[in-house]
Amino acid sequence: MGGLREMAAPFVVPGPSGVAVRDRLKHLTAEDERVLRLVGDHLGALASRDLKARCAAGVDHDTEQWAERKRALTEESSSRWAGSITKATHDQWALARRGQLAHIQGLEAGVRTIAHRLSLPVGEKGGKSAPGGYRTRREWFVKTRRLHVLEDRLQAARADREAGVVHVVRGGKRLLNTRHHLDAAQLTEQQWRTRWQAGRRFLSADGESGKRFGNETIRVTPDGAVSLKLPAPLAYLANAPHGRYVLAARVAFAHRGEQWRDRVTANRAVAYRICEDVLRGRWYLTASWTIPPVQAVPLATARTRGLIGVDTNADHLAAWRLDPHGNPIGQPLRFGYDLTGTAAHRDAQVRHALIRLLHWAKRHHLAIAVEDLDFEAEKTREKHGRRTRFRKLISGMPVGRLRARLVSMAAELGIPVVAVDPAYTSKWGAQHWQKPLTSKNRKTTRHDAAAVAIGRRALGHPIRRRTAPPPHDRSDRAGHRTAQARSVALGREGSRPRIPGPRTRSVRAGCGANAGARTPNTVRGVRLSVSQQQESLPLSL
Repeated sequence: MGGLREMAAPFVVPGPSGVAVRDRLKHLTAEDERVLRLVGDHLGALASRDLKARCAAGVDHDTEQWAERKRALTEESSSRWAGSITKATHDQWALARRGQLAHIQGLEAGVRTIAHRLSLPVGEKGGKSAPGGYRTRREWFVKTRRLHVLEDRLQAARADREAGVVHVVRGGKRLLNTRHHLDAAQLTEQQWRTRWQAGRRFLSADGESGKRFGNETIRVTPDGAVSLKLPAPLAYLANAPHGRYVLAARVAFAHRGEQWRDRVTANRAVAYRICEDVLRGRWYLTASWTIPPVQAVPLATARTRGLIGVDTNADHLAAWRLDPHGNPIGQPLRFGYDLTGTAAHRDAQVRHALIRLLHWAKRHHLAIAVEDLDFEAEKTREKHGRRTRFRKLISGMPVGRLRARLVSMAAELGIPVVAVDPAYTSKWGAQHWQKPLTSKNRKTTRHDAAAVAIGRRALGHPIRRRTAPPPHDRSDRAGHRTAQARSVALGREGSRPRIPGPRTRSVRAGCGANAGARTPNTVRGVRLSVSQQQESLPLSL
């Protein structure tokens, strides 16, 4: 057990801190779409210019430079548009810095792995904790070249980070590279350019509490009328007073519509974003606002009635209900989803599986236990080598999206979500639970056993099952029962150590300190009556 890493304690996942809802802008006129494109293109050019200035400032950026950038943007738009652009620029730069750090950490891990394997003899086998050497001399030679490539990339990435340089593409790097492979993407140049322009537009406005309907830039009334404040160079397009343009479309948020209407009626801040779906030829409006953090349920309260252990897999969720003592109840359930096709189809499949899981938990008033998974460090080719199928498997698992969806949807239903350390759950679940839970009428899979292991860890119990009591032909007659190890006991996940010496408290007949003082009640197998039993003198006399 000394080779196992330290387990992280289970915790109740906090709820979301924000809400976003979307509705389609229907019945837009041709003039409405033209105005939206003109405003989006103008503000998008300003956003690109501001992002360039922010990236040039690097880590030496200060409030004076921010104020100067905002003043320059205000002259060509408005103060509120300028505030939204600068805030989006800061968020994008910070996101690029975090991605740069993650890229450096991935390169460092790859360099360490290759250097270790190159130091071993060719063909040497590895163990569970560290990989072995490369299989052939050819593979060893190819990896030496790759090591030099990764070291050069790592050196360049470190230099960029020290200098505060980030590489950002407004509109997306993937779409930019598609321009060079239009035939493979089955796109014409005009189709690509339409997508590129739509991805670089900027039509986002931050909310402001105390202002009319919570937003002065993009305003949506409680009855669904949408209007936006035009930038100064485009003020001639206004069709309403004070330089505003009113769209012909009306919105009615089907999801959280009452919450949104309450906020805009009370003039509380609501942020809006308008975007165009080029493939469908549709326009959408997204409303978002912050909510007070939901008070997390104490872990002890979440464990009161037991919970549902959930094992996340590439094509399904394996779930099993457990009582407060960690015993599986009923039959395991499986909630499948199909992750092929478009992103919208995959997202719908994940939501449908989570809805069925949450309805089951809500019906029995139970919490849900999931693994705190993070495959960002597990997808590298240097760690798994030729196991391309396994790399593809873990890369296709929607861990981040599923976790975000589960937390937000569970918060709406008031269902606590407990996250546990994912270490060894599949291995120990199959070792200790798969065979005992298999019967003639039920075939327990490895994923079902992992769900039991996850649930037991969330409840604070060890994954290992209780040791069976001795059979009845032993001298103690099953007198002693095994006690469940507490969560703080060291080595509770391992096998119970052997204790030398006798393990029974019973004493055979005719033995012990008072054996001589006992009076026999039979003679040659015939039972004596009470009057026939003679009192014997103690041997001490």
